[in-house]
Amino acid sequence: MRSRSALDRQTRLTVLVALAANLVIAAAKTVGGLISGSPALLSEAAHSVADSLNEIFLLAALRRSRRPADARHPFGYGKERYFWALLAAVGIFVMGGCFSFYQGLHALRRDDDESPTGYTAGLIVLGVAFVAESTSLTRALHQARGKKGAALDPALRTVIAEDSTAVLGVSLAIAGMSLHLATGSVVWEAAASLGIGLLLVYVACRLGRNARDQLIGESVDPELQRELVGFLMRQNEIDNVAELLTMRLGMHSVLVAARIDLAPGIDSERVEEVSMRIRHAMGERWPQADQVFLDITNAPPRIGL
Repeated sequence: MRSRSALDRQTRLTVLVALAANLVIAAAKTVGGLISGSPALLSEAAHSVADSLNEIFLLAALRRSRRPADARHPFGYGKERYFWALLAAVGIFVMGGCFSFYQGLHALRRDDDESPTGYTAGLIVLGVAFVAESTSLTRALHQARGKKGAALDPALRTVIAEDSTAVLGVSLAIAGMSLHLATGSVVWEAAASLGIGLLLVYVACRLGRNARDQLIGESVDPELQRELVGFLMRQNEIDNVAELLTMRLGMHSVLVAARIDLAPGIDSERVEEVSMRIRHAMGERWPQADQVFLDITNAPPRIGL
């Protein structure tokens, strides 16, 4: 439990770092974009605003997912993280991607090809944003690699996706603005805005698909399933594992349902005792397996792990 809390605290700190960076960057990009009229810079401002709102979603997910189980939600609130991660994906798509497409298409309809003014300040803003986003991304990647299971956290994955996209988006905006300055043609910036929009839509779809799979109910990885079957088969009281079903209920919670045949000669009065011992042993070895159900049956073998 202590390691879980420590992991949550680290993820919360990572999200707060990303939020602080995005709030400052969003304000700077907005001011710079309004002064210069740069479509690429305004697209990046919308991107940072969307990221800031998404980080607020993720902070809510971290807090709400830790609530204990109750009568209405007997398996706990672990899937809150997946729900808020889905909302974050929608926010990236609508606020970031759609606005970037709008800016790119609007720029293409402009008739003037004059060299823009005020772009020096805009490029400085993007340079600072690049450093800030890279710093936030480095911290998120360090946490994902440093703690076992951290990479499975949808909140942390969302921060990594947002920061990676932000670094690429800033690079596109810098390239578009620089080429606009060099050639006097706004087409380069329009292309940069459209590229940022495509990037954001792609990332939003990937995050949304992952959140959808987790909300529907995703099994644990095959390696863990094989370990669970092997553990059950090594129990003297179990003759066969007919079926094993698993589902992730949250970051630190897994449901395990097994249909098993007991070895011949076990007294019916011992069945409950054996079942409790096995469930306790599984919980000791895999703390995340906090919902274990064993169904005693004479079903034929079906599992092929």
